Amino acid sequence: MADPARARKLAVRIRQIVSATIEHQIKDPRLGMVTITDARVTSDLREATVFYTVYGDEAQVADSAKALTSATGVLRSTVGRQTGIKFVPSLTFVADMVPDTARELEQALERARHADEELARAREGASYAGEADPYRRPAEDEDDDEDGRDSPAAAATADDGGEDLTPRTRSTL
Repeated sequence: MADPARARKLAVRIRQIVSATIEHQIKDPRLGMVTITDARVTSDLREATVFYTVYGDEAQVADSAKALTSATGVLRSTVGRQTGIKFVPSLTFVADMVPDTARELEQALERARHADEELARAREGASYAGEADPYRRPAEDEDDDEDGRDSPAAAATADDGGEDLTPRTRSTL
């Protein structure tokens, strides 16, 4: 088991080597505009997964995948020569779908923005169907408060029948 930091450093180095080798040494006509986006190495340093994107349509992506698969041996020997490690990891190429996913998310966000704008335009001249404040509040009669009949203190005196409001105490025997 290798150190995780060593695996990350090796992955970065593999990404650099593969990218430079594809640019300068691989002359396969099927290879389109390939960009190496990431590389990951397992913790035992035996396998490396290289992620790539291709600028173009589905046919160019498929052709580039075939070209990378056929050039795997050359790329692996170049990685071994330039890194100088005892066991050169086997290379696996995987098409990176992150840019496509990001593009789809951006389109979904744009559709949501347009829907919000349409809703805001529809809301501009609109008014409430009922009252602006739909919650019911108890009606307050101002003339009842002037008499003092509806106040809590007046209600307490009216119930007592005019008795003394002093607190009663218990006597202890």
